[in-house]
Amino acid sequence: MARSKSSSAWLKRHVNDPYVHRARAQGYRSRAAYKLIEIAKRDRLARPGDDVVDLGAAPGGWAQVLAERVGRYGRVIAVDLMEIAPIPGVTIVRGDFQEEAVLKRLEDALGEKKLDLVVSDMAPNLSGVRATDQARSIRLCELALDFARIHLKPKGAFVVKVFQGAGYPEFLAAMRGVFIDVSSRKPGASRGGSSEMYLLGKGLKARTGP
Repeated sequence: MARSKSSSAWLKRHVNDPYVHRARAQGYRSRAAYKLIEIAKRDRLARPGDDVVDLGAAPGGWAQVLAERVGRYGRVIAVDLMEIAPIPGVTIVRGDFQEEAVLKRLEDALGEKKLDLVVSDMAPNLSGVRATDQARSIRLCELALDFARIHLKPKGAFVVKVFQGAGYPEFLAAMRGVFIDVSSRKPGASRGGSSEMYLLGKGLKARTGP
């Protein structure tokens, strides 16, 4: 069957993508690893000894980067609905983060410890309906933010992938309600034409309610 023009264009772009070649050469499971590498270096995230949760971790590129950065005395817990092949130094929780049972398994893995960093690269299964996909994406961002608010240390940080569009201004306002400092990042590895960006929150504001 002949490929569509869009799929052929994607394949050509993928084959010629320098980040794809770098990922293969350096052993990372996805080109997305370089997005987190850039953000982590710039903002001094995932330091040696840190405790980190990676939401939407499959295939594991971000978890690889995090494990390298936190080292043997740190801890990385990776969560995804999809299967993730084992990664040295990473605890894997497989399941849908939106389900209470999966969240409970994640919290059991955490124990009583608070986190230094929560990262979320979660994205919904796409329906092809832009408004529906955007709403689902924002919902995942909201769930990740709520998890970070509850489980981060007071000086912890949160990195979340978000797509600009409907619901984005409201989510940005929610981030500003949780964190002392909120900034946006567009790593070099992000596709130029994509509405994808990353929001970084640092330092929890004092909670005044549940």
